[in-house]
Amino acid sequence: MKAVILCGGQGTRIRDVSEVLPKPMLPIGGLPILWHIMKIYSAHGVNSFILCLGYKSWKIKEFFLNYREMASDFTMSLGVNEPIVHHGTPPLLDAKITFAETGEAAGTGARLWRVKKYLEGEERFHFTYGDAVADIDFSALLQTQSLLNATGVFTGVRPPSRFGEFAAENGRVSRFHEKPNTTGGSINGGFMVFDNRKVWDYLNDKENLSLESPESMGRMALAGELGVYEHPGFWQCMDTPREYGILNEMWEKQNAPWKVWD
Repeated sequence: MKAVILCGGQGTRIRDVSEVLPKPMLPIGGLPILWHIMKIYSAHGVNSFILCLGYKSWKIKEFFLNYREMASDFTMSLGVNEPIVHHGTPPLLDAKITFAETGEAAGTGARLWRVKKYLEGEERFHFTYGDAVADIDFSALLQTQSLLNATGVFTGVRPPSRFGEFAAENGRVSRFHEKPNTTGGSINGGFMVFDNRKVWDYLNDKENLSLESPESMGRMALAGELGVYEHPGFWQCMDTPREYGILNEMWEKQNAPWKVWD
C-alpha cells in the first residue's frame, strides 16, 4: 500500500517557531516531523509515499534530495576537487517518495484529487496530515475498513478539540462536522484509509475543496460510507508552538510513544 501525506499547508498558527520552514519540516529531535510520520508507516511495512506539496515545497524536496548531508555529519573541502567525507550514516528511512506539486493554496480535497494518477492500481491507500504523530495500530485500522466496506475510515482520538468532530455508532459515522467551536467527543486525528475505487466520487479539482467539508467527508457520512477506528493510544498534533515544545520535550526525555521503530 501507498501512503499519501499532506505537506502543502501554510501552518499559520505555528509561524512563531519558524518563518523559513514549512510545518512538516519543523524538527522533533533534529529531524522533521514528516520524517517521524514516515518512520511510523515504515515500521508497519508501508514504504511508498506520495507527498502533496504546496507552501515552500522546495524545502521539503531539498531535505530529501540531500538526505545524507541533512541528517548526518560530513566534511567537505572548498576550492579543491575532493569528495565529501560522511561521518557515520544518517537515520535509516526505508522509503520510495513521489513529490507532487498540488498547488500553493489548494484545499485538502483538491490536493488528494491531484495525486490520483499516482495511485493507479492500488485497491486502497493510507492518507494523513503532515503534522501529527501517533502509535496507531494500522492492522486494526485496515481491518475496520474491511469490515465496514466503507469508502473511508479515519482515526478517532480524544484530545482537546478544534478539529473535525463526528458522531458514530458501531464504527460507522452518521455525522461529520469540520472544526466545530466546541466539542465533548472524539475528533478526526487523521491516519485514514480510503477505498481507491470509491473515494473519487466524493472529490474534485475545485481549488478550495476541503476533504473534511460537507461536500466530501460529510457526504460520505450521510451515505453511510465513512467509518472510524477509535484509537485508544497516543496521538498528538503539532499545530502551535506549545505543541511543538511538547513533542520535542517528549523526544528529549525518551518518552515518545509514537517511536514504534527500533
